[in-house]
Amino acid sequence: MIKKKVSAKKVKVKPAVKKSSKTSKLPAKKSVIKKKAPVLLSGGNPQITKGYGDGPVQEYISAMPGWKKEIGRKLDEIIVRTVPYVYKAVKWNSPLYGIEGDGWFLGIHVFNKYVKIAFFRGSHLKPLPPGESKQKEVRYLDIKENDKIDEAQLSSWIKQASELPGEKM
Repeated sequence: MIKKKVSAKKVKVKPAVKKSSKTSKLPAKKSVIKKKAPVLLSGGNPQITKGYGDGPVQEYISAMPGWKKEIGRKLDEIIVRTVPYVYKAVKWNSPLYGIEGDGWFLGIHVFNKYVKIAFFRGSHLKPLPPGESKQKEVRYLDIKENDKIDEAQLSSWIKQASELPGEKM
């Protein structure tokens, strides 16, 4: 039997790095979670996650671009003042207003040159809102940048719409 001589390999050990006793003068990193701004779809309509309640609607209004944001705030204020028990949601990237358990009576949508209010049973309102629809019962009101909102008429339509059977969506 022949024995082979095994040689041990020498491993180089790096000397330990001595840590400085001085503290860094750089400020500690803060972890900040930045919320992404909503994507604006065609016409500037904010893409907001579907949700129920005032929170998602306020998020939508806050994301409305330019002058449309003020229109959104004003519309929300008029709707809440007219129907204090209104139920809100964002579905299909549009704020919806309705009566809980009864359905939706209006929705808002942003376009390039105007903000559209859709009255889902608008054909029953007196006088009729000016915008026609391909859908038999739906009527629209378009608000452009320099339009003055007739709050009395709008409140009347909102009140009438809230008293009609809501649209189930």
